[in-house]
Amino acid sequence: MIASEEFGSPYRRLVLLAIVAAACVVLFGRLIVLQLLYHEELGKKSDENSVRTLVKEPVRGYMFDRNGRLIVDVGPAFSVTVTPSEFDTLNYKRLAALLDLELPTLRDRVAKGRAYSRFSPVRVKRDVDFRTLSSLEENLFMLPGVSYEVESKRTYTGGQHAAHLLGYCKEISDAQFAKLGAVYRQGDVIGSSGLEASYETFLRGEKGFEFFSVNAKGQSTGPLESGKRDVLPKEGFDLILSLDYGLQAYAESLMTPFRGALVALDPHTGGILAAVSKPDFNPEVFSGVTSAEEWNALNNDPAKPLFNRATQTRYPPGSTFKMLLALAALQEGVIDEQYEIKCTGGFRFGNRLFKDTHVHGQTDIIKSIQQSCNVFYNQLILKVGLDLWASYCRMFGFGKSAGFDLPEETTGLVPTSAYYDRVYGPGRWTQGNLVSLGIGQGELGVSPLQMARYVATLANKGTLVQPHAVNYVRNKQSNRLEAIDYKSTKLPIKEEYFDIVREAMRRCVQVTGGTGMAAGIPGIESAGKTGTAENPHGGDHSWFVGFAPFENPQIAIAVLVENVGFGASYAAPIAGLVNERYLKGEVKRSYHFAPPKRGTSKDSTASITQALAH
Repeated sequence: MIASEEFGSPYRRLVLLAIVAAACVVLFGRLIVLQLLYHEELGKKSDENSVRTLVKEPVRGYMFDRNGRLIVDVGPAFSVTVTPSEFDTLNYKRLAALLDLELPTLRDRVAKGRAYSRFSPVRVKRDVDFRTLSSLEENLFMLPGVSYEVESKRTYTGGQHAAHLLGYCKEISDAQFAKLGAVYRQGDVIGSSGLEASYETFLRGEKGFEFFSVNAKGQSTGPLESGKRDVLPKEGFDLILSLDYGLQAYAESLMTPFRGALVALDPHTGGILAAVSKPDFNPEVFSGVTSAEEWNALNNDPAKPLFNRATQTRYPPGSTFKMLLALAALQEGVIDEQYEIKCTGGFRFGNRLFKDTHVHGQTDIIKSIQQSCNVFYNQLILKVGLDLWASYCRMFGFGKSAGFDLPEETTGLVPTSAYYDRVYGPGRWTQGNLVSLGIGQGELGVSPLQMARYVATLANKGTLVQPHAVNYVRNKQSNRLEAIDYKSTKLPIKEEYFDIVREAMRRCVQVTGGTGMAAGIPGIESAGKTGTAENPHGGDHSWFVGFAPFENPQIAIAVLVENVGFGASYAAPIAGLVNERYLKGEVKRSYHFAPPKRGTSKDSTASITQALAH
């Protein structure tokens, strides 16, 4: 009796009540935390256990050329998926055999999907063929958690052209997924180069979602809320390009035998009419799944077909750069229109003789461009000076990005005093370094894209346009064409000086004795300038820049042909034919190229062989 009273004493009851009260407080506090602070997160986890989400891929946006021609389309593709929570690990070997997939690869992809969400389907193989899909369909009853979905892949309606410009898509990498995982899921394709990469956010569209209720065993019991919560996918926006696809195909056909690049643009807007880089690749290789053998073959090819020579090369421009120096000298008052020199066939500076192509005799600024007199510009750059010349180079967009709407673009190189001090050391270089720069040689490096913008500026008499490949984006949500704004800058150079160099360029093409006569167009007056860039690693590079028609330019063009020699023999005729195709819609003649003059270093018209056939 005494023990019972002690056990039920007021003190013990108080301790017990305190413990119970404390437990209630803790539980009640935890309830508040779960309800108020973690409600959304826990609700999602609950939904994951009771709701299955099926992602619906959007249709990627299309690409059209300036004339409304569809050039980049989409077609159907089938991808096999695995839902980790439903997949029986005993079926790895069976599924790997059906898909002709390495077992470790399959395990790795499922493991990555499980880490992301074990209830969401993970793509284990994309773009399976119909035979594989049929075999899979026959075995699905033995492969719980395995399914397939219909997606889209790129197709090319007009042929395999403009590969570097249009670009390609690849499966998202682990690094990209870690950075962009909120928008993508593993196995998604993403723009990897060209316009596909630059305009990825416009082209990709928005994913849709279908929600299904599942029971405790993970089996679907039907659409959630009769599909009221489903989200329809939104198609990607279309791109309307400035590209003339017919011109692109023709330009590629002319460049196919060579290594090099061609860029043609509208001199008033900067819109790209054609952009060729040879050798190139078949973009169909990247549509769907690219095998390791195909990828390695492209990467290891010594011709570097994946390298965009139109925007990424950095070669000396040779004599095509003479007009820039002439404009700088005229604008700065270093010379006037009447300025002349006597060309004796070479220019001696110190103990070195810089040879010219010919003895030009008395030469003014127009004749110096028309007949490509090197001596005139060997001397002129010494009068202008290195840093003033470099400032005009930057004014015309050299030595910096052109702002092109492709991710792959070089800035080139424009030497300055600071550059030479850094490379050679202060006081370790002389004015002799400038002599070669005057004729577009030396350390100067430019791309065909930069040269096309440069000659467009000459064509339109001083407006530096921003080159671009996309004119409009078709917004499929508002069903409107949205123009993309591009910059243009009026250069502080008098128009009368542009008239002088333009007339010289006209004579270069139109008048006997001009180095660019091979670029002439029957019945249409045009202008241009040849260039031959010395190459210490092999044959000289052939350059031509020009525009047409002369009075009202509609096309500006830059052509680079690697390792073939004279600019007059290769780049000039190619440019003339492309200009003619654009202006007339057809070319009723052919051009036969002379054998390459390996190791040559001067402009000449001696090796031209024309065969015009109507």
